[in-house]
Amino acid sequence: MSHSPVSRPRRTVLASALALGLLPALSVTPAFGQASPAAAPTDLRIGFQKGSIALALLRQQGLLERRLPGTRVRWVEFPAGPQLLEALAVGSIDVGSTGDAPPVFAQAAGKDLVYVGAEAPKPDASAILVRADSPIRQARDLKGRRIALQKGSSAHYLLVRAVEQAGLAWGDIEPIWLTPAEARAAFEKGSVDAWVIWDPYYAAAEIDGRARVLLTGRALSGNNSFYLASPGFAADHGATLQTLFAALSESDRLLQQDRRAAAALYADFAGLSLSTVLRVLSRRPPSPVGPVTPALVAEQQRVADTFHRLGLIPRAIQVAAIVRQPGQRLASAR
Repeated sequence: MSHSPVSRPRRTVLASALALGLLPALSVTPAFGQASPAAAPTDLRIGFQKGSIALALLRQQGLLERRLPGTRVRWVEFPAGPQLLEALAVGSIDVGSTGDAPPVFAQAAGKDLVYVGAEAPKPDASAILVRADSPIRQARDLKGRRIALQKGSSAHYLLVRAVEQAGLAWGDIEPIWLTPAEARAAFEKGSVDAWVIWDPYYAAAEIDGRARVLLTGRALSGNNSFYLASPGFAADHGATLQTLFAALSESDRLLQQDRRAAAALYADFAGLSLSTVLRVLSRRPPSPVGPVTPALVAEQQRVADTFHRLGLIPRAIQVAAIVRQPGQRLASAR
């Protein structure tokens, strides 16, 4: 979807944010720099999800457009990470953000993409939910139950870990593959017994009182967020990626300074109540965008090895093979 002119409600929210000092003129973060007009592409297509808080806020604020005045920034929304990475692999977008599992499934399928950045872990931002009156009280009670989740998403890995920790086999549960919106409908109708999901869907279900948290990602999954790009774009437009990450890091700093103003911007985008968004932000640690460190690569490799061991991806992969550092060129992921 194209970046359209700001609507009247959004102008009101943006004006409030300006008055609160949320959107000052921004200086460039030295660690990332800013792309020169010659280095910046004519078009930059960014894939994001409703749960991509950093990118959603950046879109609302218009900060990236200020840093790349000669570039047309187009924001394309996806229901979840697997769909986003499919679009990245076929060239429909240039860069996007997902959780831990989607890149593993994409790499195992031979999709052409590279890791280019990461945020801090957010283990409290995803959970396994049951209905408030459910008899399910602990993870081992999931045996024989129908559980809704997006296949190949971060929720997939969280459920795998929860099942293993409970001493169950993957075959002991019945996964029901649904997008977040479809899963919520099934959960509320009672056609599934549990729902594995991330914020803001998690917070919305929690706030309205229809759901009870069975467990979160804490001690099970770091729920890491990664930025991925096409190999060609990463090789040709490294300075633009650095500018994007600088803008995201500045946006995150402003979020931490004034969560209520940031919550108003995000609520306007997502169509959520302010109380829901404040719950989401309360689970979000400071999250400047940084490099994909060796520790993150090792954790991501554990995700990949777990899925391979269970036969959930078709082949073993080496995550490090598609992790790009600034100035580095990588071979195709195929």
